[in-house]
Parts: sequence; structure tokens; C-alpha cells
Amino acid sequence: MMNAADEHHRSDLGRRVATRRRQLGLSREEVAVRSGSSPGYIAYVEERLPAPGIEFLVRLANALETTVQDLTGLTAELAPGEGPAGSRPRLETVDEKECWALLDDHGVGRVAVEAADGPDVFPVNYRVLGRKVLFITTSTSALGIAAAAGAEIAFEEDHLDEAFRQGWSVLLVGPVRTVADPVEARALRDAPHSQPWAGDGRDTAVLLSPHRVTGRRILVPGAPGTADGSDGRET
Repeated sequence: MMNAADEHHRSDLGRRVATRRRQLGLSREEVAVRSGSSPGYIAYVEERLPAPGIEFLVRLANALETTVQDLTGLTAELAPGEGPAGSRPRLETVDEKECWALLDDHGVGRVAVEAADGPDVFPVNYRVLGRKVLFITTSTSALGIAAAAGAEIAFEEDHLDEAFRQGWSVLLVGPVRTVADPVEARALRDAPHSQPWAGDGRDTAVLLSPHRVTGRRILVPGAPGTADGSDGRET
């Protein structure tokens, strides 16, 4: 595990490479084989301030199933999904077990709540606890007010693979409640990955207990996640 000094010296490129590698579940050794490099150089790219040439960046982007633009941050401020649809895409239903697996144990999604002036949709950090989802917010936020009333909300998380024009989305619907016990609430707030990116004194723990869990996936033949150039999923 890197210490604070190592983290300080990481480049934006290194953070993006490391994040994408973890998303794919790859080791540095596997990325090195894919990109024709060495594990030591992959570590150097992730942890230091490298200036690799475009030829290596292209190989690295291919190894990580993404684009040079994404790795270097040129698309960081652009809305996702600007590219055209893939060739012969197909839409599949994702079962509940896989929906929870796709959510993993934490991430960033969106919630939809009924606010005083109409529907409100906004991004939130989340953490999965068994078959519930934890949010940390403020008591006066739209989510906090909904939780205090035991209202029903929708929560959505998705992932787009811009390089191959495919992706998935998961939707959870159910009531939310505020965690009233102060000891339990503090334990939830202090747990790893519970602190929201927005910060600013958010201290209200909210739990979503979904009664509906659905998902969809777009697959493009020949892209990662398909068995061949026709229409089979990997087994």
C-alpha cells in the first residue's frame, strides 16, 4: 500500500491507469503482458510522474480496453456516450444477483426523490451493505428529508465502456430511512468508503431497502464480454 508521500507524487495519468486496471480486475503483470511492457514500468506509470510516448500510450490504452483520450483526461469534463452506437448492439436483462455484483461494495450513482418543487435527481456516493445501500447526506437535503419521512426513492448506477460502445445500468427502488441510533450511525459514517466526495459536514446516515432491483446491459459482438463476433456471452 502506498503511503501519503507516494500518493502525492502520482500523476493524473497514473491515477487513471490504476483505476481502470482495478475496474478490469487486472494485475500489473497482466497489463504488462497486454501492453508489451514490464510490471515495473506499469508501477512507475501508476505511482510516479511519467512522460510516456504516444506509441506506449496507445498500447496501454488497448491493454486497458479504453482510449488514449480517456487515460490522459481529455474527455474528463465531457458528458459520456458521445460516440456512435456499436455494430449490431443488443440489450440484455441483468438478473438481481448480477445487479448487486455490478454495484460492487461502493461507488457513485444517482438518486431520484420527490422534492417540494418536483422530482430531483443528483449524484451520490454509496456503499452496499448486504442487500441495502448506504448514503451519507445532510438532514436538510432532499434525500435526508425523504429518509426522515420514509419515502420511496430510485437509485441508479451505470457504467459506459466508451471504447466499445457498450455498458450496463442497475436500478433500485424502495423506501429510505434515517439511521436513528447514534452509535450505529457513527459506525456507518466512519466505515471505509462511506465519506462522500462532497464533504461539508454530511453526517446523516440513510439506508435504502430496495424492493425492486433491475438491470440492463448493452453488448456489442466482438467486444469484451462477448464470446465471439456473433451473439454469445462468455461462459
